[in-house]
Amino acid sequence: MKDTTKFYINGQWVDPATPKTCDVINPATEEAFATISMGSAADVNKAVAAAKAAFPAFSRTTREERMALLQKIMGVYQARYDEIAETISKEMGAPIWLSKAAQAATGLGHFAKTLEILKDYTFEEDRGQTRIVREPVGVCGFITPWNWPINQIVCKVAPALAAGCTMVLKPSEVAPLNAHLLAEIMDEAGVPAGVFNLVDGDGIEVGATLSAHPDVDMMSFTGSTRAGIEVAKAAAPTVKRVAQELGGKSANIILEDADLQSAVAGGVMGVMNNSGQSCNAPTRMLVPAAKHDEALKIAAATAEKVTVGDPFAEGVKIGPVVSEVQFNKIQDLIQKGIDEGATLVAGGTGRPEGFNKGYFVRPTIFGGVTNDMTIAREEIFGPVLTILPYKDEAEAVSIANDTVYGLSGYVSSGSIEHARDVASQLRTGNVHLNGAGPDFGAPFGGYKQSGNGREWGEFGFEEFLEVKAVLGYSAA
Repeated sequence: MKDTTKFYINGQWVDPATPKTCDVINPATEEAFATISMGSAADVNKAVAAAKAAFPAFSRTTREERMALLQKIMGVYQARYDEIAETISKEMGAPIWLSKAAQAATGLGHFAKTLEILKDYTFEEDRGQTRIVREPVGVCGFITPWNWPINQIVCKVAPALAAGCTMVLKPSEVAPLNAHLLAEIMDEAGVPAGVFNLVDGDGIEVGATLSAHPDVDMMSFTGSTRAGIEVAKAAAPTVKRVAQELGGKSANIILEDADLQSAVAGGVMGVMNNSGQSCNAPTRMLVPAAKHDEALKIAAATAEKVTVGDPFAEGVKIGPVVSEVQFNKIQDLIQKGIDEGATLVAGGTGRPEGFNKGYFVRPTIFGGVTNDMTIAREEIFGPVLTILPYKDEAEAVSIANDTVYGLSGYVSSGSIEHARDVASQLRTGNVHLNGAGPDFGAPFGGYKQSGNGREWGEFGFEEFLEVKAVLGYSAA
């Protein structure tokens, strides 16, 4: 096993200022398979100083230089693609097929889309005698989660690099090894010293120090709403820019004219994918009251076919959830659903049959749910779907919007015009019509307590740019 206890600061792998370690647990076995160091304020200060020192030169690099750098990174990333996928499966439990097809693929996808945007982006334009200039925002602090780890790292790192920013990354201490691989990739690709820095640690020590640091110009955070609030509080005294991609409780409205079998089965699989550990998962399925019982039968039958098992085994649809903490939280919420009177039609508490270790959760479906139940209000972040009946379309829209979150929404209809009309009424940052998948060029982010700012595509790129007006630039 290679040494993963060092931090990547100023182009070098360095020891932490104060020795303190944390085991990385394989959630399928509950056994440690790697060790990282837990950083301190001293490590953050060193990393920020390196990023600050590197910014003047890197911010002045040309578009062509940054394009060439992104191309080199992509080449090295591709060469280590399988290693990235396998690492993600080991540290957070995604089945290897998903890690290869989506988890690792998203990182490469964000680099490719960013390169495409950088090639043609207009950084300067004249308006009368004034020139409008878009410049890199400065030193960026990144705090990223464990559920789609390389995706949520690269959708920050790629546009920040392309814009000419420098950065300090604190990946999740639960799934940090993919970030170490990315640091190795950046190093091999020739990213200048100090432009990209990596410090492991927890939110209390490293995250808070990074958020409050006076030399950090922008914080970009992905994670829970609770933690996002703390990042914003810590950042407020220095008036730095804060971009947040937070929690969700997305509604999936199946309209009267939808193909019920297809829409319900697709919605179930949309929740089960990645063991339910996606902030934009369609976890509240809304169905016409007259079709509620039929929808439950379809959902239960679909859930029964979801195979749970070792991420590296053939034919496994979902692996374990990421940690004991998550496992216990999900179990408590499933029990809460039972206690509050929801109808359990598939799954339930405890591990699936045949498992006595590993953080495996039974694919679970609740019917007869009302929007005031805990399982309809709180983000469960596991393979648990709640199905809510509605009496008419107006009530469906009302229920969908009756949440503190606003990350994603889903609408299924036999008429695309009908689906579009309902989509226009949803207070969410994304709406997927009739099972539409992700788009690397589309902005990703939420309304309300799902965050502010946008990631992905051109909107995500522009988060890392400041706007300057140079008056009198053109002589009259």
